[in-house]
Amino acid sequence: MTIVFGTLGPSGSNHDWVARRYLQAHGLSRAKLKLFAEFEPAFTQLLDGDLDFVIQVAVHASVPSTVARYRNRVHLVDTFLSASQAMAVLSRADVQNPTTLGLQDATREYIDVSRWQQLISESSTIDVATGLREGRYDSGITLARFADEFPSELKLEQTIGTVVDPWLVYGRHPVASDQPVIWTDGPASRQYQVLLADDDNE
Repeated sequence: MTIVFGTLGPSGSNHDWVARRYLQAHGLSRAKLKLFAEFEPAFTQLLDGDLDFVIQVAVHASVPSTVARYRNRVHLVDTFLSASQAMAVLSRADVQNPTTLGLQDATREYIDVSRWQQLISESSTIDVATGLREGRYDSGITLARFADEFPSELKLEQTIGTVVDPWLVYGRHPVASDQPVIWTDGPASRQYQVLLADDDNE
């Protein structure tokens, strides 16, 4: 049996990159990953049985509506933490004084955007890079690697680096009931124990 996961595309996006790392960590080398332009069709396919699981970053704008809309039909089955690919503000190489900024809405607070006169929303950081190269705006919050991939077109304006986000995994069968599902031997638990031990030694 092939397990099929869904997440947001396009190929090379942070959702794609993080989801593949999640599958690798679980040893799911034979699992299939389907990419979607939006989450709604992914959840439709999950309910129809064409997908087994959906992976979504917790800071995505659609999370509150997703949890409410699919309540009792789609269930949170796992959460994890992951750093993103390195992020940066890139500008078109031929622009001296950028006035427009392309961005995926979840990245808005990564920087002070007040220096740009107009903000233009895109569905992914990959789309931001495409918009930059097509001249739709002067600057964009996107993956830092594009400055190296297209040095004649794009220049590094500001380094952001990697961002650690919480990620959500949805399935059709619940894992939680009236008792919370808590990773009691995870990294946070170990920090708690260190603090308790320090307390005892004082």
